[in-house]
Amino acid sequence: MLIDSHCHLDFLEREGDDLAGVVARARSADVGGMVTIGTKLSEIDKVIAIAERFPQVWCSVGVHPHEAREQGQKTPDRLLALARHPKVVGIGETGLDYFYEHSPREEQRESFRAHIAAARSARLPVIVHSRDAEEETLKILAEEQGKGAFAGVIHCFSGSTTLAEGALALGMSISLAGILTFKKAEDLRKTAGKIPLERLLVETDSPYLAPVPKRGKRNEPAFVAHTAALLAEIKGVAPAELAAITTENFFRLFSRAERSLAA
Repeated sequence: MLIDSHCHLDFLEREGDDLAGVVARARSADVGGMVTIGTKLSEIDKVIAIAERFPQVWCSVGVHPHEAREQGQKTPDRLLALARHPKVVGIGETGLDYFYEHSPREEQRESFRAHIAAARSARLPVIVHSRDAEEETLKILAEEQGKGAFAGVIHCFSGSTTLAEGALALGMSISLAGILTFKKAEDLRKTAGKIPLERLLVETDSPYLAPVPKRGKRNEPAFVAHTAALLAEIKGVAPAELAAITTENFFRLFSRAERSLAA
């Protein structure tokens, strides 16, 4: 069984997908569970409602760095209130995106720290987005670890070996998405080969970044199997072993997720 540790089912629904069909196709591909990710608190009710509809779907609550200008959090209070829901298993996604810079950097940083504070207090993992901001991402993570331990994951990892090593040294896990399968991602595949198996997760980040051989199609949780198959090849293990390890890693990190609900 595989777990898609990061997807956006509300985006798929908005684009016209029948979520019952999406979940059924995932089950047919031996994807037993998935986490649908919060990106805006103004739309978080929709995310939570999706998690409530399907036993094998959990969710997170957070504000994407793109949304920090309008919805960034200055304190952890609202995130903590939302995190009381039993289907909420993580805080985020949050972090820094200096590639698009849809929100001012200082507002991204402030919101990132508020999310970490919420994760620390709620004892839930923080889900981190980092693009063109590796040095500052590691700086904030390290500073916040100094205030008290918290768990987390760098999601949709596509960064450097330096980012991977820094995140691992801070106790973070690393989640790999369909980018791993792209023709020009040789450096990422080399970095993935160096990451300990016990710190790896897999995800789709659907509806984006469909893996080979599904490039050009709208991504969905079933397709995480293709990323996992290539990752197994990179790590030199059987696909079934990779699935078992990454699933165990998921339930260890996202400890509120009930294993018995996975299909």
